[in-house]
Amino acid sequence: MRFPTERFPQERCNGQVSEQVEGRPLAESLLIESARKGDQAAYGELVRAHQDIARRVAYLVLRRHNDVDDVVQMAFVKAFRALDRFRPGSDFRPWILRIVRNEALNQARGSGRRDRLALKVANASGGAAPSPEAMVVEAERRKEVLTALDDLPNSLRDVVECRFLLGLSEATTASLLRIPAGTVKSRTSRAMERLRAILAESDL
Repeated sequence: MRFPTERFPQERCNGQVSEQVEGRPLAESLLIESARKGDQAAYGELVRAHQDIARRVAYLVLRRHNDVDDVVQMAFVKAFRALDRFRPGSDFRPWILRIVRNEALNQARGSGRRDRLALKVANASGGAAPSPEAMVVEAERRKEVLTALDDLPNSLRDVVECRFLLGLSEATTASLLRIPAGTVKSRTSRAMERLRAILAESDL
């Protein structure tokens, strides 16, 4: 059974899933119910809706592109087989992202390799091509930020990656990491304080 990820077209659940009903998109709830009954087409719509964020989660764990698609593919297959254990009325995104993250962690432990995370820095040059000097400076800044991020304890780094690199809300981060929302807030604050202190030593 295969649920391709990157090769799927880019539409999302027949355009856009309808807005919130009890915190969840109505159309997504219907898709989940159909998928739980074995409807692979409905599950394919769920895959399309969550594949991008799933790939980003896998990449944050693996720190390399090579295995991301395989990990996400396997995670979606495992999730399909586990849909009978999905609690109706729950939020699907944290549930599927936990499966993706666990699959990526298993892959990372098995391979024993963790490449550096490549941060995408917004281009603030107003469309002008950066000078070679500016590119060197920016590369050094990224290197310092990555080094500082890797120096954080796992519990703090996980929260920073979820909140700022994945752009997840506090609630989704809490559900994904299985910690209280208040813990997400406190860890975020602690992580940012430590990052500021580390980067201040480098004048960043």
